[in-house]
Amino acid sequence: MTSNSSHNGAHGQHSGHRSGQSSLNSYLKGFVLSLILTAIPFWLVMGNVIESKTVTIAAIMILGGIQMVVHMIYFLHMNSRSEGGWTMMALIFTIVILLIVLVGSLWVMYHLNTNMMPMSPEMMKNMP
Repeated sequence: MTSNSSHNGAHGQHSGHRSGQSSLNSYLKGFVLSLILTAIPFWLVMGNVIESKTVTIAAIMILGGIQMVVHMIYFLHMNSRSEGGWTMMALIFTIVILLIVLVGSLWVMYHLNTNMMPMSPEMMKNMP
């Protein structure tokens, strides 16, 4: 009888260890994907890979949206099965916030670019 109880205890510990390792693997996958999704836009801008600035901006915005989804899945553990539908409500809220941030950022950057005073090379030399 003692051997059965010790066997069950060992099995319980092994199961908990497995769950922790699966969580660690999930975090590592999310981390690697986040690094890749950060490096690609950096490379697109610094390497001047795409000639059109509009296409570059669109690619960066799309990759940023994908990165938010990666964070939601791998770090916040959001899926369709958990918490009886509250996760879907959080997903909808996140998408709305994402759209507000992306459209608002583009709007602000466009208007800043449009309303900035152009500088000549001589003016740039005199800048502090």
